[in-house]
Amino acid sequence: MNDFITEPLNTSHNRKDFSCGKPMLDNYFHFQANQDVKRNLSVCFIWNDALANRIKGYYTLSNNSIPIELVTEPFRKKLPPSYSSIPTTLLGRLAVDIRYQGMNVGKFLLIDALKRSDELSKVIGSFAVVVDPLDENTRLFYEKHGFISLTDSGKMFLTMNTIKLLFQ
Repeated sequence: MNDFITEPLNTSHNRKDFSCGKPMLDNYFHFQANQDVKRNLSVCFIWNDALANRIKGYYTLSNNSIPIELVTEPFRKKLPPSYSSIPTTLLGRLAVDIRYQGMNVGKFLLIDALKRSDELSKVIGSFAVVVDPLDENTRLFYEKHGFISLTDSGKMFLTMNTIKLLFQ
């Protein structure tokens, strides 16, 4: 596997000082992330600033599927009509500590997540990476990085074919 800037979250990481400024993401990281990892519901990756003993940011990945009717027509017509849903990878959460915001940490975390998703798609089928932006700023962040809105859902996706091109 390729080199990554992140590592899987474990109990030795200092999560208590992490704050991205969004209570929903902070609370998840402080109180639920370890439980989700233990239950195999998602995997949480952190970018650790070892010198400061501080987590710069985190993201989660998990298996997912989306109804085929949510996929926009140009992509849907390339998919087999027998599929009612298609396999995807969910980038469920991505958050950057307040002390590291404005330093492209979010961009690097996204690249890391896409790189991992590309590697995983070589061993388990996944048509795209899906995100569900928390707010308008988050939606704009993903849109800036090539994500496309899914029909009538608020979710966005980036196909694995596009992601593969990024890492060739």
